[in-house]
Amino acid sequence: MKIALKKHRCRAFSLMEVMIAIAVFFMAIFAILELTSRNLKMARALQQPLADPGAVAALIALTNQLEDATSESGDLGPDHPEIQYTWTATEVASNGLFKVDIVVNQPLGGKIVQTPLTLLMFRPQGAPQAGAATTSGSRTTTTLPTSLNGNNRRP
Repeated sequence: MKIALKKHRCRAFSLMEVMIAIAVFFMAIFAILELTSRNLKMARALQQPLADPGAVAALIALTNQLEDATSESGDLGPDHPEIQYTWTATEVASNGLFKVDIVVNQPLGGKIVQTPLTLLMFRPQGAPQAGAATTSGSRTTTTLPTSLNGNNRRP
C-alpha cells in the first residue's frame, strides 16, 4: 500500500529575505535623508544674511559725544559698500540720555530690505563715559556711574 504524501509548500518569505529587504530599505532611506540634509545646508550657505544694525550701534558707541538732532549716514566700509545706514540721535532727557534710531538698507533680490534698531545711549556732555578706562602713568582707573559705585546709596 502506498501512501501518497502531499508536500505542503509555504509561500512566505524566509527570515533571511526579510532581513535583507529591511537592510536595503534603510540604506535607501538614509541615503535620501543625507541628500536632503546636504541640499538644505548648501541652500543656507547660498542665502545672504541680513546686515546687523548692531555694527552701526557699535560705531556710534565709540564716539564720545552725541548732540541733539544729530544725524549721519554712510556705508559699512569697503567690504560692503552696497549696505547703507542712517542714524538719528534725539535727546530724551536733559541729563544726557539719547534715543538713537538706526536704519540699515540692504539690497536683496532686487529689493531694498530695511532693518531698524532703536536704542538708548547715555552720553553726558563733557563728562567721561561710564565704564571708560583712563590711564595716568602706570595706574588705570575705571569711571563707573554713581548708581554702580555706591555713591548714592540710601542709609
